[in-house]
Amino acid sequence: MNFAETQSYLYSLGHETLAIKLGLRNTELLLEALGNPQRDFESVQIAGTNGKGSTAAMLAAICRAAGIPTGLYTSPHLRYITERISIAGRAISQENFARLASEVREAAERLLVQGKIEALPTFFEHLTAMALLGFREADIKLAILETGLGGRLDATTVAGAKTVAITPISLDHQEYLGETLEQIAFEKAAIIRPGVRAIVAPQSPEVLEVILNRAGECGVKMSVGGSRSFPLRATPGGSFDVTFETDEDRYENVHLSLRGRHQIINAALAIQLAELLRGLGFTVSKTAIIHGIQATSVPGRLISCDSFLLDGAHNPGAARVLREYLDEFVKEPITLVFGAMRDKRLADMAAILFPGVANLILTEPDNPRAASVESLQTLGENFLPQDKIFAVRDVSEAIKKARELTSPDGQICVTGSLYLVGEVSHTLCVDSWNKSVKEPS
Repeated sequence: MNFAETQSYLYSLGHETLAIKLGLRNTELLLEALGNPQRDFESVQIAGTNGKGSTAAMLAAICRAAGIPTGLYTSPHLRYITERISIAGRAISQENFARLASEVREAAERLLVQGKIEALPTFFEHLTAMALLGFREADIKLAILETGLGGRLDATTVAGAKTVAITPISLDHQEYLGETLEQIAFEKAAIIRPGVRAIVAPQSPEVLEVILNRAGECGVKMSVGGSRSFPLRATPGGSFDVTFETDEDRYENVHLSLRGRHQIINAALAIQLAELLRGLGFTVSKTAIIHGIQATSVPGRLISCDSFLLDGAHNPGAARVLREYLDEFVKEPITLVFGAMRDKRLADMAAILFPGVANLILTEPDNPRAASVESLQTLGENFLPQDKIFAVRDVSEAIKKARELTSPDGQICVTGSLYLVGEVSHTLCVDSWNKSVKEPS
């Protein structure tokens, strides 16, 4: 398959959420057919609701600074599907992506013909196998794997990571993971298995109890809270200088390149994960940890682009973090461009983000799960007068409308979905976007 054929094939398997089939057996059989590439390197698995992508990116940057051949597997992608698999900080090439997809597809179809599986592996299972196979071929020494959904039955769990971390947990994907925080925590805590080393970010009491019970059942001594942090100062743009302290070291006056107070928690977790890697034989210096944290970039998380502020807040927890950032660092009148997936807790997100904005522009990302502007408008009318709400279905037209409505002293913020942020980023600033994701030719 060439790259275009590869994308058509993968998307024909169904959208990764709409067509999801939770379970490990298909992935186990697929990786076995590929020679179990996951056994040729160490892995770190990161689960959670919010912050796992940023934590994974920080740890990957630390490992690159330490000279460790590192692969990073994340989801979803914002604009290019190749973003999901990166090696040494660069997205995999389209050529290699297509080649890996062909190899995985052939293995999957053989399993189907042999009757070992009842249906082809899902979109996400294919991509996970492609990532692990690509990492082996690139001779990486460490894979950093962001869990796609949950943990107990997520394809990344088959890699058998010896080091795991759980970022803050909140309500999201209830149709798959459970309706309560405790149920969701149970699914994510399952990445804690006998023999692993685990670190957990600060959690609500009910979530922490579930995670601690899981660790106790597995005989795992777990670190809770990540490294201790002492914020020193914040820039006008919302980046922080922080001192971190662990049982092993003290990291003075570290500048976080990622914006927002919430990134302090993610950095604390990444630092402690980096220290744990030393126990696996990796050399990770204090200097590498500091340099990695300071050099991390993550497209779609509180980034500025052509005077727009873009953030992929896609659930109530992430929306609350964005609201706190806006309240603390944005004093100008805000025009909010909002588009989201219909299976999200839209009423809760609206209640957090819509009040107090100067203008609300509702739009639809190019995604089969996108909520209609009509449904969003009904929510908007609970918080704003009708003359401040504008339904603009086309994303590019929504951006034009935002420019028209926003005064020179105002701020345009685009949020609600990583898919929306990907579309807008590509439209506004192709050059800087390509540089930030290192999109290959």
